[in-house]
Amino acid sequence: MTNQTSGANDGAAVAVSSPNLRTVANTLLGALKTARPCEPVRDVLGGDLNAAYDVQELLIQSRVSTRNRRVGRKVGLTAPAVQRQLGVDQPDFGVLLSEMQRGEDEEIPYSQLIAPRIEAEIAFVMGRDVENTERGAVLSAVDFVVPSLEIVDSRIANWDIGIVDTVADNASSAYFVLGNSKATLNDYVPAGAEMVMTINGQQVSQGTGADCLGDPINALLWVAETAAALGRPLRAGEVVLSGALGPMAPLKAGDVVEASISGLGTVTVSASKEFS
Repeated sequence: MTNQTSGANDGAAVAVSSPNLRTVANTLLGALKTARPCEPVRDVLGGDLNAAYDVQELLIQSRVSTRNRRVGRKVGLTAPAVQRQLGVDQPDFGVLLSEMQRGEDEEIPYSQLIAPRIEAEIAFVMGRDVENTERGAVLSAVDFVVPSLEIVDSRIANWDIGIVDTVADNASSAYFVLGNSKATLNDYVPAGAEMVMTINGQQVSQGTGADCLGDPINALLWVAETAAALGRPLRAGEVVLSGALGPMAPLKAGDVVEASISGLGTVTVSASKEFS
């Protein structure tokens, strides 16, 4: 993977020692567990995107258990405007864990979050392992697609992030919800999807499939290739959140969020009261 530096830390990437990687991972894990944000980590990591992915993997390894399994990936930075803002020319990805998934009938535990935001996406559910990353092979491995909502939350104070910060912080992942309706790629075209998201009945976001890297399938192909190159290819049963179809919106305690995606139906989630 090509090294990229954040816009706030231009210059050549430098080698980062293993102790520093572990220190950054522990800092982010502490912020996650206490819901107390930390300072940006990009300077400690020398603007090295590869080092940021190393930190992400250490962070995930610290969280994984028999009760908290790896269940998929999320793709971020799929909007060209956001890529320009952070000075990158590619998306990023994070790892989904089973404890991050919530059902539509479950509340998001708001008190465990710092400054959450929410966005609507199309999720791909894999039916087979991805044995090679050619387009036809990846698409044939998809079982179905569903509407989804992702709750993102930066462990970096005030969302003061560059690409290195968000990658190290597991792509700012928090929770995700999958809708119950589904479609196969034989009869559904993600690029043509139209999305409307409301909070407490008021529209807060809208967009189309084309707003996600031109086509959510492009995000799927990118993460399939990138994950394979890192030695962790997509597996049967995994979920791939392909990226936002429209602007994300702040999530507040007690909010009820619904996203409608044409051809896929709706997906809904509620945030708990802050002190419940």
